[in-house]
Amino acid sequence: MAEGIAKRLYGHSFYVQSAGVRNDMEIDGFAIAACAEIDVPLERHRSRSFDEMEDWGDDLSGYDLIVALSPASQRRALELTRFFHLEVEYWPILDPSGIGESRESKLTAYRQTRDQIKQKLIDRFGPPTQD
Repeated sequence: MAEGIAKRLYGHSFYVQSAGVRNDMEIDGFAIAACAEIDVPLERHRSRSFDEMEDWGDDLSGYDLIVALSPASQRRALELTRFFHLEVEYWPILDPSGIGESRESKLTAYRQTRDQIKQKLIDRFGPPTQD
């Protein structure tokens, strides 16, 4: 979700790669629906883990910043980057995956998460450069 929102807000102003502690493979349908509401297509997005990134030859030392959205991601990012000079920030973002009973209440939680991520990006990187 964060990668798609960042690309929507800033285009190709900087390189964004989404990764997590584990690879869930499929993007949650509620995340797809919530992001579609703001014209962020996630249907073709694929989740990847930090380990997968390394396996594919992605050198973490080539990044300037890692933004962790969970304490587990922050721990893993700090562990993987302890020998590199790059910044790791933790953004406490609501995990909507277990919230809500009805479809609408679940979507509301995902919208809140989407909006939190969007606001954090704007606070950190400034106004959007894309329409």
